[in-house]
Amino acid sequence: MDNQRLIIWGFFAIMAYLTWQTWMQDYAPRPQPVETDGGTLPAPDANLLPPEPDDDTATLPGLASDGSDLPADDAVVTTAEARETPDAEATTIKVITNVLEMDISTEGGAITLARVLKYPVAKDQPETKIRLLDSTRENFGQIRSWLLPSDVNIAAPDAKTVYEAPATHFDMGDDDTLVVPLTWTSPDGAEFEKRFVFTRGSYVIGLEHHVINTAETPWRGGQATQLLRRAFKQERSMFDVDSYSFDGPLIFNGSKAEKLDRDDLIDDGPLNYSSDDGWYASIQHHFLSAIVPEPPATNNYQVRIKDNLLTASVVSAPMMIEPGETGVFQRTLFVGPKLQAQLDEVHPKLKLSVDYGFLTILSNPLFAILAWVHKYVGNWGWAIIIVTILIKLAFYKLTEASGRSMAKMREIQPRMKALQERYKDDRQALSQAMMELYKREKINPAAGCLPILIQMPFFLAFYWVLVESVEMRQAPFALWITDLSTRDPYFILPLIMGAAMLVQQKLNPAPADPVQAKVMQIMPIMFTVFFAFFPSGLVLYWVTNTLLSIAQQWKINRVVHAEATARKAGKSGKKKKQAKDE
Repeated sequence: MDNQRLIIWGFFAIMAYLTWQTWMQDYAPRPQPVETDGGTLPAPDANLLPPEPDDDTATLPGLASDGSDLPADDAVVTTAEARETPDAEATTIKVITNVLEMDISTEGGAITLARVLKYPVAKDQPETKIRLLDSTRENFGQIRSWLLPSDVNIAAPDAKTVYEAPATHFDMGDDDTLVVPLTWTSPDGAEFEKRFVFTRGSYVIGLEHHVINTAETPWRGGQATQLLRRAFKQERSMFDVDSYSFDGPLIFNGSKAEKLDRDDLIDDGPLNYSSDDGWYASIQHHFLSAIVPEPPATNNYQVRIKDNLLTASVVSAPMMIEPGETGVFQRTLFVGPKLQAQLDEVHPKLKLSVDYGFLTILSNPLFAILAWVHKYVGNWGWAIIIVTILIKLAFYKLTEASGRSMAKMREIQPRMKALQERYKDDRQALSQAMMELYKREKINPAAGCLPILIQMPFFLAFYWVLVESVEMRQAPFALWITDLSTRDPYFILPLIMGAAMLVQQKLNPAPADPVQAKVMQIMPIMFTVFFAFFPSGLVLYWVTNTLLSIAQQWKINRVVHAEATARKAGKSGKKKKQAKDE
């Protein structure tokens, strides 16, 4: 009994710690931002460094009146509006595939808008699609790329070069691929072509820089790619589970992935590193924008934040292109939802951007099983129910042993109450008598907590799978449950769960300790309140598991009761026989 009490108070201590940790995340004082000097990238060739931050290259267009790097709240501007080009006027190219809508500016060939066509912001706003790159203040994002010649006297297109395009509108239509070419010819006759390659159904974008060296001397240089992104402090709310998902930069340095904290980048300055198999990504909950260089060439990375603007730069090692030859610099971009199958195709470690927390080792196989079941049932809600049943079957023998101990304790409740009356003034004697009774009846009093201990890791794994897997975003189940990744809009499932927990308690023996009994009585109410704002898919898992536990315990109680009745009948018959013989 003491073990049970210890486990219950331990559970409440963990809940109190998690509540305190959440409060600290929301309301603890933060260090004040400090200005950084922008820093430089480590590179084998100093001429390959991207330009130091200044008004033209590191800040966003349309400066706000307070001098910040972000445009005003109502500003919707393009790079073409930010700078007048004397030789040519920049235009915007509209690109439409079956999954993406993009704007590409001919100034620098920058991607200034990326709209994900199959993912609305909310179920009740089907026409408003998720934007991963944008020109507005609240969701600013842009991908830029240019060439960096080793010699300043060698011509090359930079971030402000205005390219020529054969059209201002590209539509994939029924084709499987779409190529958007941008060309520029230097004053000395060298030809440069920048290509964006799109594939049907894919969020992977091929980025190529072709250098046709028509000069009589070798051309030597590298490629720079930059992802600009807004970097505000995250606002969190206990009523919005999504607000606790990470939003910000993620790097992979060739050996491990690491989320970068906004305040750390401000306080410590730019992060610089080199890798021959790395990548950079900007996460926006279920979505990401990523730059993935072609391995195994070494690339130099820098991530910095200044005035709410995050700038991530990737610079390649220089390439030598002989006269008359053509050189190609390649990058892979990913702009879209974190679909794990597509992430695997880009880089074997890119799916680390799907953050399942410390239970990744359990969440990954759990998601794989859910996805496999979903292929056959076509509904994520039914997939959750079926996987819950499979988990219950896998641990059936273990929970059955626990259930038998609980059923035996239920059977000896009258004897336990008798002992409590006999030793009500001597707790030490009561504890000793209870332990002797447990030993005689072969009962483990702590076994009743085993089902909870088994369920908790799967509960947490389900939580992260539901919150982080875009495959389940806005996935309907049935009736009023139209989105398994958000809370039940009518709180029906949490109420069903609370009622099921009350029934489950009735099947188990009441705790002998009055304080513990009161705690157990309020637990269904507390769980109902806690679960009211959890994703409905998570509550569905818990309801299913509780109903299965009720069915299992009900069956075990009947079997144990029949065994106890038969045992009593046998003892009674034996006594009658002994009396008759005497």
